[in-house]
Amino acid sequence: MGFAVTLTNVSDEFDAALKDLAGKLTQIESVMDLDALRAQVADLEQQASSPNLWDDPEAAQKVTSQLSHRQSELRRVSDLRQRLDDLGVLYELAEAEGDSGSMTEAETELAALGKDIDGLEVRTLLSGEYDDRNAVVTIRSEAGGVDAADFAEMLLRMYLRWAERHGYPTDVYDISYAEEAGIKSATFKVSAPYVYGTLSVEQGTHRLVRISPFDNQSRRQTSFAHVEVLPEVEEVDHVDIPEKDIRVDVYRSSGPGGQSVNTTDSAVRITHLPTGIVVSCQNEKSQLQNKAAAMKVLQARLLQRKKEEERKEMDALKDGGSSWGNQMRSYVLHPYQMVKDLRTEYEVGNPTAVLDGEIDGFLDAGIRWRKQATAA
Repeated sequence: MGFAVTLTNVSDEFDAALKDLAGKLTQIESVMDLDALRAQVADLEQQASSPNLWDDPEAAQKVTSQLSHRQSELRRVSDLRQRLDDLGVLYELAEAEGDSGSMTEAETELAALGKDIDGLEVRTLLSGEYDDRNAVVTIRSEAGGVDAADFAEMLLRMYLRWAERHGYPTDVYDISYAEEAGIKSATFKVSAPYVYGTLSVEQGTHRLVRISPFDNQSRRQTSFAHVEVLPEVEEVDHVDIPEKDIRVDVYRSSGPGGQSVNTTDSAVRITHLPTGIVVSCQNEKSQLQNKAAAMKVLQARLLQRKKEEERKEMDALKDGGSSWGNQMRSYVLHPYQMVKDLRTEYEVGNPTAVLDGEIDGFLDAGIRWRKQATAA
């Protein structure tokens, strides 16, 4: 009798978990507006089938990219709904036949499905004006000398590894190497739907505490690096930059240790005279390509500056103002092992994994935290 009661309890718990996931997925489908999404896909498919599509390669690339992204979104939702339906059938059969192997399989799938639905739920929280765009990320070393430069390079690797894990293409625009070790700064682009909205919660000051490998007395060192995340500028943004407002300098590309990477003066540095903003690019093959890439980064920064000015009055009315410039995460390697987000309290006791690109937990927690803070 006791065994029967236990099975009944397990069955009730499983049914309740299934209903909870079904309700959450239904809510997600409502927020995503699947009918509108299907209409967008149909319209993009019609544009993509035009025989004149590739007369304008840039426009064609935009259409095919948007079509791929929208189709992927639809497929992701439908796959989750199918998995949910299949899971209910699997559990019913396992329960009816007393198949412990299938029961274990169903419980494993329940946990995996719950994680995937939670991930999609986080995606629905990205509803900002630019959240669906590619991201332009800049990392700069701050206080801490050579340790800070080394930390900045660690963060660069962390984000590139994260993008690699997800299959997101990256394009490194510029790296300025420090003299002894590490980097002074780096700018790169990550291309994927909603990657700006996702990575934007990384913006702010990151802090590293460890025994310095550069200190011959093995003392503990605290160092800092700043992460800036901007949306990639598109034609619709209309960020006009008159030629008289910029100064363009060309120089020879270089790598770590001052080694020459390119024997021609193809690297480009652009200074925006009214604001003093400086951007550079040296990784493309020609001076024209480097200038175009640098202009995109400059436009992104000017767009961000415009947004910040528009929000300034509103932010001033909020208690504490904007938090993006403050310390937002600490990476402690000594005397204990811990990475902790200082806003969300989310923490992980395995810094090695985090610095190897396992940051999805921090991203999800940051997105939820931002949504709550905005709603408050």
